[in-house]
Amino acid sequence: MNENERCDILERSKMFFRDKIVKNHEDNTAKLIKLAKFNINPFLVHYLANFLTGNSDAQSLAKVLIYPRVLGTSINTSFGTNMQYFCNTVLKGFASTTSGIDIEFIDQIDGHKKYCQVKAGPDTINKDDVLTILSHFKGVKNLARTNGLNIGIDDLIVGVLYGEKNQLNANYKAIDKEHPVIIGQDFWHRLTGHSDFYLELANAFGEVAVEVDGTGLLRKTIDNLAKEIENSNKL
Repeated sequence: MNENERCDILERSKMFFRDKIVKNHEDNTAKLIKLAKFNINPFLVHYLANFLTGNSDAQSLAKVLIYPRVLGTSINTSFGTNMQYFCNTVLKGFASTTSGIDIEFIDQIDGHKKYCQVKAGPDTINKDDVLTILSHFKGVKNLARTNGLNIGIDDLIVGVLYGEKNQLNANYKAIDKEHPVIIGQDFWHRLTGHSDFYLELANAFGEVAVEVDGTGLLRKTIDNLAKEIENSNKL
């Protein structure tokens, strides 16, 4: 990968983060003004409010409900569900026309052509995904055999955008027994040929992050949910 291609991926990554991740995060945060949006544990919610702020008034209860969603579940879900868009825009230069495969590329370490399904992080697939992925890989092998192509088991891979090998959940490990699961720095090194590209990509996302200040939106959402709590007899 030349310098222009490397810079192009980094720029498209920033556009992806700004237009998809940040925008969806803000939209999802703004929706959290009704108690119906939450699955509330009535045995813990007052305790957690007191643990957080020292009291369990409506503002404290609202913060306890909103913070985990906004700072955890919402943003992680958004990142994971946008993988297809990520492949189609950021990694469009590697787009695959093979059914069940997201991208194809020449591995910059071993020189082999890889057929890759792209996933977000080390804990983002479930048990059902294992069978689906292995079925896709089996289909590719059968098609290759029919067309006289030589695709090795190690050339059908799952590429995970971030994380470390030791963080992979049991479902990834089940796939890794049959086909390599390449994660984080190793994946980006193999894709781009740049050993430090993983850090460069994280820094690119960080450049977008400093553009964002969600304090006003978060304060407004908490205030609106607190009013809902005050007018409700559910808490």
